[in-house]
Amino acid sequence: MFSTDTYKHRRRVLGEEVGSGVLLFLGNEESPMNYADNTFPFRQDSTFLYYFGIQEPKLVAIIDIDENRTILFGDELSIDDIIWMGRQETLTEKGFKSGIDYVYPSNELPIYLKKAQQQERPVHLLPPYRAENKISLWGLLGVAPQDTKHKASTSFIQAVVAQRSIKSSEEIIEIEKAVNTSVEMHLLAMNMVRPGVTELQIANAVQALAQNSGGALAYPTILSIHGEILHNHKHVHTLQAGQLILHDSGAETAMGYAGDLTRTFPVSDKFTDKQKEVYDVVRQALLQASDQLAPGIRFLDIHFTACRALVEGLKSIGLMHGNTEEAVAAGAHTLFFQCGTGHMMGLDVHDMEDLGEQYVGYTDSLKKDTETFGLKSLRLGKELVGGYVLTVEPGIYFIPELIDLWKSEDKLEAFINYQALEQYRDFGGIRLEDNFLITGDGHRKLGNALPTSIQAIEDIKQQRAK
Repeated sequence: MFSTDTYKHRRRVLGEEVGSGVLLFLGNEESPMNYADNTFPFRQDSTFLYYFGIQEPKLVAIIDIDENRTILFGDELSIDDIIWMGRQETLTEKGFKSGIDYVYPSNELPIYLKKAQQQERPVHLLPPYRAENKISLWGLLGVAPQDTKHKASTSFIQAVVAQRSIKSSEEIIEIEKAVNTSVEMHLLAMNMVRPGVTELQIANAVQALAQNSGGALAYPTILSIHGEILHNHKHVHTLQAGQLILHDSGAETAMGYAGDLTRTFPVSDKFTDKQKEVYDVVRQALLQASDQLAPGIRFLDIHFTACRALVEGLKSIGLMHGNTEEAVAAGAHTLFFQCGTGHMMGLDVHDMEDLGEQYVGYTDSLKKDTETFGLKSLRLGKELVGGYVLTVEPGIYFIPELIDLWKSEDKLEAFINYQALEQYRDFGGIRLEDNFLITGDGHRKLGNALPTSIQAIEDIKQQRAK
């Protein structure tokens, strides 16, 4: 946990921003894998962590703005719990560390909420993403599970997003810790990759490193020779010489802060000439896009910088042609780059995504495009502010099914060389991703060095071979 004053300050700022009513925070419960006592590893809700810092299941908290008090609802361990789990820190002790005013048993929560409703005071909700919390709201407030998203409080969401978006110095330390562990995970993978090794062996080693650091994986590892599959969590192949492997993984610290890095590198000790050409296109897009990161710049414009760089590079190797600006405006680049250039990062690897991308990545004056191919997957578009932490992750993905569909329609043939593209059908995909802090006058790349240059990656591979 951070200091008691940190959590008290966060809650005070939030209460002042929302203004009145009761703010309801549903902590997460343990989720069974196959029967009640055999659960998945517990992960607390990130917003609950941000304002209370308590890593414990079956908790609910309230900030009563009108009565100026904070209450934690939960049950202390019974003697049966202690027999099975041992004596642990009490809820009262945990609440004290968080600066919470009162700790009440869980059966008093419905009574408290009912009283607030009878007083016609607003009970502010955040949109739940877990089924058990949707069901809980039905019992507590009579909100049907299918209505929870629409019953969520806009003012509450916006206040949380505004506060959590700006990372404090102590948060940056935690995030950088996560990024540094992520760097170690990627260096481990680079050193392990060689013909005959399986994807699963490498993915398991990466996960072990994350857990041995005292935390966990921030998200399921993507490590595959099929880099054209954007979120490929299957690890079923044995590596062969001449292949590329795309590795997208990140660590989460014990306090819940995430790192998120991607590298693509050869199974052999060197890239082929063809691989070098495509790789350099992606690397130039990464460098050009990240170079523009600064307060006051819209991330939407950074995304289009990456898109233009990709088009220019693809033209240089004969896969695209025509005017670059016109190609990007027409969406021709999305045959190769179907997703967004980056996203916010913090306590969630896609920070606050459960609260809604329109609130997190966009503004009232800049609406998220939910229809256009390529843009509908861009999670961040708004103007950047000092204190934001985000990713930049351009890529090129050769998806045979998408190529066949577009070619059958002669789609955007003024910009795409379909004949030359036939030689890349089985190429796979390349993505490069780094994490950045927006500073007062620019940006800073977070974490220890993790090379992107072809020479540096080949040097790592060849040193391993020696």
